[in-house]
Amino acid sequence: MRTVYEKNSTFYKDMLRLAFPIVIQNLVTTAVSSADVIMLGFVSQEALAAGSLASQIMFILNLVYSGISSGVIMLAAQYWGKKDTLTIEQIMGIAMRLSIVVSFIFFLLACFCPSLLMHIFTNDKVLIETGIPYLRIVSFSYLFMSFSQVYLCTMRAIERVIFATAANGSALILNIILNAVFIFGLLGAPKLGIAGVALATTIARGIEFLICIIDTLHFKTLRFRPATLFQHHKLLFSDFMRYSLPAFGNEVSWGVAFSMYSVIMGHLGSDMVAANAVVVVARNLGTVVCFGIANAGAILLGKSIGAGKTELVKADASRFCKVTFLSGIAGGVIIFLLRPVFMNMSDLTATAQGYLSIMLFINMYYVLGQAMNTSVICGIFRSGGDSRWGFICDFIDMWVYAVPLGFISAFLLKLPPIWVYFLICTDEFVKMPFIYKHYKSYKWLKNITRDF
Repeated sequence: MRTVYEKNSTFYKDMLRLAFPIVIQNLVTTAVSSADVIMLGFVSQEALAAGSLASQIMFILNLVYSGISSGVIMLAAQYWGKKDTLTIEQIMGIAMRLSIVVSFIFFLLACFCPSLLMHIFTNDKVLIETGIPYLRIVSFSYLFMSFSQVYLCTMRAIERVIFATAANGSALILNIILNAVFIFGLLGAPKLGIAGVALATTIARGIEFLICIIDTLHFKTLRFRPATLFQHHKLLFSDFMRYSLPAFGNEVSWGVAFSMYSVIMGHLGSDMVAANAVVVVARNLGTVVCFGIANAGAILLGKSIGAGKTELVKADASRFCKVTFLSGIAGGVIIFLLRPVFMNMSDLTATAQGYLSIMLFINMYYVLGQAMNTSVICGIFRSGGDSRWGFICDFIDMWVYAVPLGFISAFLLKLPPIWVYFLICTDEFVKMPFIYKHYKSYKWLKNITRDF
């Protein structure tokens, strides 16, 4: 039996091995968002604001992918602990089928009804007209992502995080380069402005899709087989839906609620929208390490649960929380140290800069709550298949507390925009005590695999 010291050494070594590539990938993703904000900020404040609102559609779709991916990771990580690769292939096929259907619906809406989607987030005619070409072009990237997002998350679940990071990271770096080319008309390309961002995203996601196709033709341990899209494995499908639907509902209800924050700010003026576009970049950077740790924790703990190592899971979950807490504090420090950079990364009006200054201070504390809650709900609880509790918790927190509070403070009480933002940002801290209580009960720790 391993000593406590050896358990510590193995856990931190495994955590670093899995988390580091995921953190790098998240950093590249944040860099793309930062590049969009910086480059569109130089085009105009309207382009920045419109791009921020139009990208909410991609944000919601990414949450759908995240929900589906959570179902894959919950099941695949545990089956990986049992080394049952055939079942994992079938799980990937089920997830791919769902992803393709949802992505096609989003494609139809964004390509053929972009004005309708923009009206959801703002009533500003200039922002709506600016965002329409962006949505039409970027809609084609949804089709590519329907395959690549599920494939890459399955590779992470079986600990191929380096490949997943390389595939996604190379596409995102290409995205940054193409952003500059198409926004500003470099290298003889047309100067497309906000439409250039959409075109760059679509090309980059197409390249990512091709990388995944090439990989599945050569990787022998686990492959995507088109036949799995049409297979009907009743028991496995039931398990997937049982565990992924609450995660899917959690991600979507949380994401739509988070988009409601954008709706609220979209009706508070373009200054608030532009300031929030920069703050989102800061917050993403502050939580990049935490979310990487959450993903790695779900894989490690799920694998141990599938292998039947219950006591080790309890010990590692405690270490996981400590690492997340420290990374959350580090995230707040990063936002503080880079505050001068964020204040000058876009050409904002004096009013927008005033909003941004206060919003950055609020997010120095907000990232700690977001890091802890996300890591426990999406990392620890889901590693044991407990996605239902997190869904109920987040649904109540967002839709019973935060969203109504935001609408009441903005449109009924007509509080100043920055006070509305502050009240919305209390959502993470309201649910903390309940999350801790559920964590200590260990009701989330379950082996959800079957013997097929």
